[in-house]
Amino acid sequence: MHIHKDLKMAEVIHMNHHLLPVLNRFDIYLGFGERTVEAVCIDHKVNVDFFLEIVNTFHDSSYFPLRHLQSFKASMLIDYLHKTHAYYLDVKIPEIGRYISEIAQTSDFEEIHRKLLKDFFNQYQHELTNHINKEEQGVYPYVLRLEKALESEDANAETIKELQQYSIIEYEKDHDDVEAKLFDLKNILIKYLPPVHNNKLLNLIVHEIFELERDLNNHGHIEDLILVPIVENMEKELLSRHPKRHSNV
Repeated sequence: MHIHKDLKMAEVIHMNHHLLPVLNRFDIYLGFGERTVEAVCIDHKVNVDFFLEIVNTFHDSSYFPLRHLQSFKASMLIDYLHKTHAYYLDVKIPEIGRYISEIAQTSDFEEIHRKLLKDFFNQYQHELTNHINKEEQGVYPYVLRLEKALESEDANAETIKELQQYSIIEYEKDHDDVEAKLFDLKNILIKYLPPVHNNKLLNLIVHEIFELERDLNNHGHIEDLILVPIVENMEKELLSRHPKRHSNV
């Protein structure tokens, strides 16, 4: 069952509690009462159609309406992706890190196992942070500059020069596979560390990594299949408006 605007927001959480962090990225939090999805979105000044497409994409992996999602403004999509990054760096990664530090201090682990687990997690955290910073400091500002130039119908020489020197296709080529590193971390916990007495904590860590992996996969699909095509169209449109300036750069 897909989520629709007339469904009560509380029912959405009963259907899939994994959507709670996604709702938070729209600054929507618990305490919905009997209000519908549409009513809650209106109260929070959230585009209802965009909200529905995002939550349904996350709710059902087979649901991915490319054409509809590509019709939304790039800035709207970037705002969502930016809040997703904040969730990873400020909430999820520190949470998993605390659990790993706790279990690494148990007597079940020898020093070699303790070092392996903490070093591998630190490497993953570093790689994910670098990946996110690359997007936040380079890719997203570039996309917003393109959108502003298109909306104002005024692209200065500097913007056109940037277009010639950089394309969103380069970002797609350089898109690091952080999911693979996370998969390796998961396998260390599942396969290669000795059994521990605190199975509850270990199970919790593995569960949280699975949750993060699922979220990252969805995030990557939105970036690669939605953001990149939107920006490619923006680049073509902007250059088509300024063919002479483009050729003289």
